Amino acid sequence: MQIHVVVAPVFATSCCVVVEGDDCVVVDAGAGVAAQVALLVQEHGWTVRAVLATHGHVDHTWDAAELCERYDVPLRVHAADAYRVADPFGTLGLDPALPGVGGALRQALAGMGLRPEDYRAPAVVPFDAAGDDGAGTLVAGDVRLRVQHAPGHTEGSTLFLTDEVVLAGDVLFAGSVGRTDLPGGDPATMRATLHDVVARLDPALAVVPGHGPTTTVGQELATNPFLG
Repeated sequence: MQIHVVVAPVFATSCCVVVEGDDCVVVDAGAGVAAQVALLVQEHGWTVRAVLATHGHVDHTWDAAELCERYDVPLRVHAADAYRVADPFGTLGLDPALPGVGGALRQALAGMGLRPEDYRAPAVVPFDAAGDDGAGTLVAGDVRLRVQHAPGHTEGSTLFLTDEVVLAGDVLFAGSVGRTDLPGGDPATMRATLHDVVARLDPALAVVPGHGPTTTVGQELATNPFLG
């Protein structure tokens, strides 16, 4: 299995193209990644089997509709976050015209000639902890990813795992963890996720966070102050 990372120009979201054989899935299609992802897919002759999101925040889903339509596939997101996809700004409680997260997002989008009203919602096929096979695995062509519900940043935040890598979304970063002060975030739930889910992962796993540099589970267990 291969993982190719395309960094979105808005909020530097890490979009991952996960490849098995000739099939692939796209994880976290942030704003501005669609053209680069499409070029990568075309160059290698891959077949896109699904677009996935680690959670429903708009910086992880902005280009999902474009890619879903291009490849005639759905967006897969945890059922607890599916409601966010249709109205990402409203479900965040953001007025994108005001300062703060909303204003920063508007400014980042404006730098690319985009506006919040340009957002299009893709068709969604939600999943839950049972995955597609009843045993916690999402299946998309030849690509199989284990899913681990990891709420706290949002209600439906999810880790996607291979034998060697965890795609952590905004649950775990190098030296930090996801914020819990936006609607749907919960500090107590995040602490439980870090203790009961993240701390029990194989320390040898590489971590590709939703933003920022890669790390390993072992490195974060040893040095991340939120995992002490």
